[in-house]
Amino acid sequence: MSAEAAFQDALLARLAADAGVKAALGDPARIFDAAPEGAAFPYLSVGRGVSEPAGASNTQLIAHRLTLHLWTRDTGRRETKEMLGAIRAVVDDASFVLAGGFTLISCRIVYADVFRSADNRLAHGVLRVQAIIQVN
Repeated sequence: MSAEAAFQDALLARLAADAGVKAALGDPARIFDAAPEGAAFPYLSVGRGVSEPAGASNTQLIAHRLTLHLWTRDTGRRETKEMLGAIRAVVDDASFVLAGGFTLISCRIVYADVFRSADNRLAHGVLRVQAIIQVN
């Protein structure tokens, strides 16, 4: 298992278990690696992931940025902002266990944006979560 996969699995499991996220995304929370055709709104889907080495001598670290997409049919942007707030409460300064011999050093949201889709039918939120992961 890669550090990136271990982080994504742990992050999505933590989000899916959180009461605030369930209140925003349904119970069970609609969180998808790839959203299925006809998925009920609102939901979260996983987007792009980017990694780069971040270690120093004798320490192997990976800086991984994972993009999450929030989707709603809300006519405004408020519901998307509520989803963002629920996710931020779980993610920022989170500490959780990763599988595969990896250790999460830090986790935080480094970017968030909420806007209307081009056809003005959906509100779309984009957020990037940065994790520093140690390879043990």
